[in-house]
Amino acid sequence: MLTKTKPDEKKFRKNSTTSSYWITTFGCQMNKADSERMAGTLEKMGYTKADNELDADLVLYNTCTIRDNAEQKVYSFLGRQAKRKHNTPSLKLVVAGCLAQQEGESLLRRVPELDLVMGPQHVNNLENLLGKVDLGNQVAATEETFISEDITSARRESSICGWVNIIYGCNEKCSYCVVPSVRGKEQSRYPNAIKSEIQKLADDNFKEITLLGQNIDAYGRDLPGTTKEGRKENTLTDLLYYIHDVQGIRRIRFATSHPRYFSKRLIQACYELEKVCEHFHIPFQSGNDEILKQMRLIKRMGSLGGLIKLIPGMNKIDDGMIKDGEDQLKKIESMISSMTLEEKQKPEVLAAQPSRRQRIAQGSGYEAKDVDKVLADFQRMRGFMKQMSNGGMPGMGGMPGMGGMPGMGGMPGMGGMPGMNNNKPMKKQKNNKKKKGFADL
Repeated sequence: MLTKTKPDEKKFRKNSTTSSYWITTFGCQMNKADSERMAGTLEKMGYTKADNELDADLVLYNTCTIRDNAEQKVYSFLGRQAKRKHNTPSLKLVVAGCLAQQEGESLLRRVPELDLVMGPQHVNNLENLLGKVDLGNQVAATEETFISEDITSARRESSICGWVNIIYGCNEKCSYCVVPSVRGKEQSRYPNAIKSEIQKLADDNFKEITLLGQNIDAYGRDLPGTTKEGRKENTLTDLLYYIHDVQGIRRIRFATSHPRYFSKRLIQACYELEKVCEHFHIPFQSGNDEILKQMRLIKRMGSLGGLIKLIPGMNKIDDGMIKDGEDQLKKIESMISSMTLEEKQKPEVLAAQPSRRQRIAQGSGYEAKDVDKVLADFQRMRGFMKQMSNGGMPGMGGMPGMGGMPGMGGMPGMGGMPGMNNNKPMKKQKNNKKKKGFADL
């Protein structure tokens, strides 16, 4: 952990009991869950939620580094807050999440107005880190650490559905994924702690929970205990049976599943347990064996195809796919077709519960019966790829309305944002040799 003293700022610090906060979240459900926990910590410290980001005494950006667009948004937002801090020295600026973990101390050098940079593993330690900031320090907390149980009540954005983290980090080494380097190694929570959190949600009249993990099927493999059969004593399947009897909770979901660890035992549990929704989030990524091999995701598409045949009647949601050429695209379309056609073969239990079927369809973004829509989307994607490969999508230069679309050239404040003029792509800010503040760049 880096702690750098900023002696001139200590006198400007405001008491948290009279301060407000604002959190902006980028990225996945894990980040949303982390933001809720950090909001709970801040309110425990005496902060109240601000009505507006530009009025808050503490601004926290919980960041994502999967997509460059999300990363550039953070820098844009920080530029606005850095200028504001020059006029309001008591303002606290915090960057949390995966971008913070990836950039670490270099983020403090790039944006010297920042007070705290903290990785996802330090979410539960926010109060202590802000204590160091209140002493006039500039702090970077990105070292790998054990994630302790958080006894602070999260400030839930929903009053019906609640996120419940059950495993942090990921031990996989997929060639395209940054998660292991920014989220750390897998750390599973103990079943009793998870059930206690779910029971509290039920007591607060929540009806649905979503169990979260970057690689949720791997839950428990880092926990002690082995059964007589030689398997791990605590698995996701065992956890589903363990929490199923919590009174008041009506629906249980989990995400994100990894094809390598999606077992027949887990499928059987989802079939037997009434509260577990027939909804699997499986990132098969590509329908081509060669690409999967390069991605180091799973051995062969056939293994995933066999898995899908085991779960007819379930909603399957892909987490994005890589397309590499015409042959691969055809195989992807074939894969999607084989999945969606099974949606026509719903078991009787779903036919008898149309309301539950509708809820599942809402979660997937498509009606269960709407096979043609899914395939049509892929046909449009295919056409888009062909247009791009021929030198760019026709119409971007002269498509009606693009030249004068409100905000692209004249929206207040957008004219000075790097990269927005002349429709040029946004570029990262470069370090200033004179080491000026970020707001002066």
